[in-house]
Amino acid sequence: MDRRTSVRGVAGACLASSPAWADTGKGQRLAAAARGQIGVTTGYDPTWTKLSYPGGDVPRSTGVCADVLIRAARDGLGLDLQRLVHEDMLRDFAAYPARRVWGSHEPDTNIDHRRVLNLEAYFTRVGARRWFAMKATAGDGFPGPLAAGNIVTWLLDARLPHIAIVGSSGSGGATVIHNIGRGVEESALSEFWPHQAIAHYRWPPN
Repeated sequence: MDRRTSVRGVAGACLASSPAWADTGKGQRLAAAARGQIGVTTGYDPTWTKLSYPGGDVPRSTGVCADVLIRAARDGLGLDLQRLVHEDMLRDFAAYPARRVWGSHEPDTNIDHRRVLNLEAYFTRVGARRWFAMKATAGDGFPGPLAAGNIVTWLLDARLPHIAIVGSSGSGGATVIHNIGRGVEESALSEFWPHQAIAHYRWPPN
């Protein structure tokens, strides 16, 4: 979970025009790979760490909220967000908030993919965004429909970016798999109502 130095202004709400997600199997695999981290990642540590590239990771016993998604993408889909984000930042560094928010002057394979704001920029650029909050929206107010393996983001306490993977979305209400500071866990989406919903993604898109 990365700290946002300037809170994004929100006013209105709109649905993004991205394609339907035909291969629901991808979502199931992403959710299963995220759920497999429960009991393995038991801590939280946002410290900058030197990583190998590609395929770099901090010890699986710890990490941040973005690491849940990064590991699930590698384990469940064979996709390396470290490499994908880095290559896209090399194509258009200015499209990312790295300079504006963190004062970065060039891509950094050690941290870029572990920052929620960069992941939001990447998912938007590859056509994965389904919805974006243009007005203040309760943290459980994603218009959906949500499905297992979808990706959702928030501002916690109106200032802290957070990202999670939808675990399930049955009649009992959606759950999300994430690391909010206690290690990887699966929580009811309804628990996030006090916070601000920011965006909903289906990745990889068709």
